[in-house]
Amino acid sequence: MTLLDKPAVLAGLFEVWRDLDELAGELDDSQFQTPTSLPGWNVRDVIAHVIGVESMLQGVDTPEADIDVSTLEHVRNDIGVMNERWVRKLRDLSSAELLDRFRTTTADRRKALSELSNTDWNEVGFTPAGPDSYGRFMRVRIFDCWMHEHDIRDAVGAPASTSELVGPGSDLALDEMATSMGFVVGKLGGAPDGSRVSLELTGPLGRMINVAVEGKAKVVDDFGDEDPTSTIELDGLLFTRLAGGRVPLAEHANEISYGGDEAVGRRIVEHLNYVI
Repeated sequence: MTLLDKPAVLAGLFEVWRDLDELAGELDDSQFQTPTSLPGWNVRDVIAHVIGVESMLQGVDTPEADIDVSTLEHVRNDIGVMNERWVRKLRDLSSAELLDRFRTTTADRRKALSELSNTDWNEVGFTPAGPDSYGRFMRVRIFDCWMHEHDIRDAVGAPASTSELVGPGSDLALDEMATSMGFVVGKLGGAPDGSRVSLELTGPLGRMINVAVEGKAKVVDDFGDEDPTSTIELDGLLFTRLAGGRVPLAEHANEISYGGDEAVGRRIVEHLNYVI
C-alpha cells in the first residue's frame, strides 16, 4: 500500500486544478473546439473528462450516452466508456457553462477532500493503478489532470513557462509516472536481467529515475557502487509526452541521447508509451 502525505498531495491536486482553471479561462470559443492529441477529443472534451471523473468521485452517476460508445475506435476499455459518456453528455453546454461546471465541481471536490479523514485517505480500494490507498488514487488524479493541462497547452500553442511548469503538481505527477518505469523498462522494454537503467530527465522537470533489473525490474534510489548499463537522457516534459503517447517518437528522436548499451536504451524509449 502506498501511504502519501495528505496535505502535500492535496496541495498538488488543487494547484493543478487552479492552473487548468486559469488556462481554460483565457481561451475563446474557437480554442475550446481545437482538436487535441487525444483521438476524438478537442479542448472542451478534455475539460469535460476532468469534470466527469471528479463528479464520479463525488458519487454522481455516469450519464447514459446517445450511442454505444464502446464501438468508438478510441474507446479501449470500461474506463474509456465511462469517460466518453461524460464527454458526450457535457457537449450540450456552452464553453462558459462548461467552465462554470468545472469550477463548481472542483470546488465541491476541494471541500470533500479537505474534510476527508486520514483513515479514509489511507483506505485501500480501487485505483487506476490497481488496489491501493485513496491517497494514491489522488496522486493518479494529479498525473491525469496535469497531463491534460499540457494536452490543452499543446493544442492551443500555449506552452508552459518555467514558472508554470514547476511546482508540487508536476513533482507529484512525475512521482506517479516514476512508479511505472520498472514495468516500462523490464516488461515493455525487455531490458535483460542485470540491467541498470538510468533515465536522466533534464530541464525544469529534471530528475533521475533508476531502474534495476534483478529478476524483476524495480525503481531504486541508486545502484550503489555500480554504474548504469544504459542511460537515456531527454527533457523532462518530452518524457511525459512520450510516455503518454501524446507525441510521435520519430519527431523527437534527435532530442534523446543514449549511453552504455544503446540498443537496450532505444528499445525502452520505443516502448515508453505505457499510458492506456
